[in-house]
Amino acid sequence: MSLFGPVPDAVDELICSGRGCRADATWGLLWNNPKLHTPERRKVWLACDDHREHLSTFLDTRGFLQSVVPVAELESAPRS
Repeated sequence: MSLFGPVPDAVDELICSGRGCRADATWGLLWNNPKLHTPERRKVWLACDDHREHLSTFLDTRGFLQSVVPVAELESAPRS
């Protein structure tokens, strides 16, 4: 990520966002719905290797997908 570019939302538990999946996430799918979010906002869906393509296609078809990054590049949410 660029120091001055869009910053993804912090993530909590690194578990795949695929329906019913509890696998460890290995990818962060960064997306933005321009009707709801400011241009610099990046929401994050997490994906395991098995669900990366399906979730990416779902977001891309709607014009929301901005990029896909390894989870190691995502910021963790602060623990309370």
